[in-house]
Amino acid sequence: MRPIDDSPIVRDGKVLILAMDHGLEHGPVDFEPVPETIDPSTVFDVATHDAVTAMAVQKGVAEAYYPSYEDDVNLLMKLNGTSNLWMGEPDSAVNCSVDYAVEECGADALGFTLYGGSNHEIEMAEEFRKAQEDAREHDVPMVMWSYPRGQGLKNDRDPETIAYAARQALELGADIAKVKYPGSPENMEWAVDAAGKVKVVMSGGSKTDDYAFLKQVEGCMEAGGKGLAVGRNVWQRENPREILDALEAVIYEGASAEEALDR
Repeated sequence: MRPIDDSPIVRDGKVLILAMDHGLEHGPVDFEPVPETIDPSTVFDVATHDAVTAMAVQKGVAEAYYPSYEDDVNLLMKLNGTSNLWMGEPDSAVNCSVDYAVEECGADALGFTLYGGSNHEIEMAEEFRKAQEDAREHDVPMVMWSYPRGQGLKNDRDPETIAYAARQALELGADIAKVKYPGSPENMEWAVDAAGKVKVVMSGGSKTDDYAFLKQVEGCMEAGGKGLAVGRNVWQRENPREILDALEAVIYEGASAEEALDR
């Protein structure tokens, strides 16, 4: 496995993943704030921005749209995912093999969701093990969406829970851990320390105002995080390139939220 910093999805040691797996995970309702985003081409166009190191999508979207963007966008294939129509204990179906993602679709990296704490955690961890080992054979990095969730979990944003999520990514062999922001740079630093050599990026979450969002990203970077995996906080804006300009300043140039917004 080549060093993660040599991967095409990393820029200067940092990562900005533009995620658009929401059509499966949340349904078309997520596209209503900016109706044209229901067409994946609209978001692929946004992903050509220099700040974006990879775009994360499910298999069907990759098959249908990525061939038109393969020269300008790095593909991060989500290997598992489940619709919001599923009402059971958190689980995620494996929808794509590593071989198919890399050999047929040209994926530069792979993504896999693990719901630590779910009654299905053991099965999901075993599925991750196979995907991770296959990824090593293809020399592509593995990004874990590490989201503790389940009937026994009271608070999925508790700092201890987030640190545990980051540690699971290290223990199970991920290269990048996507975790929720635990509320402060100090709490995020705990997660970063727990992850060891795994790069920790924060989840973008639901859309919020520019300053509040950028301030969280600033806090993540201050804590030693390596970037962001974001969807709605970019493509639910009328001018997503403006927020990407600001994110580029915060993530790659070390700017504060205020400085990024003043440019």
